Amino acid sequence: MRLCINIDHIATLRNARGGTDPDPIAAAKVCELAGAEGIVVHLREDRRHIKDHDVWKLRETITTKLDLEMGASDEIVTIALDIVPDLITLVPEKRQELTTEGGLDVIAQKEKLKNVIAKFHAKNIPVSLFVDPVIAQIKASKEIGSDMIELHTGEYAEATEEQELQRLLKEIISAAEYGKRIGLEVNAGHGLNYKNVSSVAAIQQIDEMSIGHSIISRAAFVGLERAVKEMIALIK
Repeated sequence: MRLCINIDHIATLRNARGGTDPDPIAAAKVCELAGAEGIVVHLREDRRHIKDHDVWKLRETITTKLDLEMGASDEIVTIALDIVPDLITLVPEKRQELTTEGGLDVIAQKEKLKNVIAKFHAKNIPVSLFVDPVIAQIKASKEIGSDMIELHTGEYAEATEEQELQRLLKEIISAAEYGKRIGLEVNAGHGLNYKNVSSVAAIQQIDEMSIGHSIISRAAFVGLERAVKEMIALIK
């Protein structure tokens, strides 16, 4: 099980004062040294946290893997094709949302997403689609050429009743098993924290976890290196 760290909210803290601290590039290095096997950033159209220059600098300095999350807008696609990250993760994006809400509706956007995936494949960039744990969406992801999926775990992470937790966990397990069966790599993420991550990490078909907010929040109390190491211990 690999852990990739989303460092968007390091940039959120920096932007709150309009200065240069804390530096997302330095944070990425700490995460890598602590054992993270990839760095994730979301370049949003409104640039609310990560900026273009952050992604370029990360591309130059990261020694593990750079996973660029993005919406499939023409502007961001053009930037991504210039940067050439190690992985593209296509996600839905709304200007008014605080964080990504739900997975892509791949079925409704098959032709558009297929064309975007083809552009990245032409540059040998693998593509992951961020989808809900719904078999039909996973099937559509495979049909349009996605290399992998990232299962949206937000609903599971927000559940409070044990019966609901178990139902949602079973959906994630079934989705991961199906994704593997049809030849996709399977990642998972969104809303996962130190209390709920272990059950998802125990799913053998999941190759990689993408976690950000909870680790950055924990780092405010114990430091980023320790926060990363604690999460790695939980998912291993």
